[in-house]
Amino acid sequence: MNISFDLDSTLIPNGREFKTEKRSGIAKLFGIEELRKGTRELITELQNQGHKIHIYTTSFRTKGKIRRTLRYYGIKVERIVTQKENRRVLKSRNINSSKYPTAFGFDVHIDDSKGVGMESERYNFNAIIVEPTDENWIEKIENGIKMLGSNV
Repeated sequence: MNISFDLDSTLIPNGREFKTEKRSGIAKLFGIEELRKGTRELITELQNQGHKIHIYTTSFRTKGKIRRTLRYYGIKVERIVTQKENRRVLKSRNINSSKYPTAFGFDVHIDDSKGVGMESERYNFNAIIVEPTDENWIEKIENGIKMLGSNV
């Protein structure tokens, strides 16, 4: 399955909304962002199960900056879609939604936004919404993927 993850408030904190992995002073100096604790283990487990992992964000970070941050934590992803590409593709398809994972071949999208959850119902795509404060976020994602697994 092609699984995409949002960044802000899902994997990368916006403030102190969840615990993060340790990061060295040098990493901070080089602009490596904090990452939600447990992200590497979750992504590694999903990849070991045969899933392909992608990043789908409406942020304007460069793909290089995102890759550097993920690599620092030992994470490799297949594809990164940023707001620049997202806007272009959705406009070309005349889709008025903040995100539409299907346009990029993603089977399920993981996000913190309730708005994305509503869009998933309106535009008929699979989304798993996890609150930034949810301490059981990994289990919620794993269970959601298992439930979708037989349908995708």
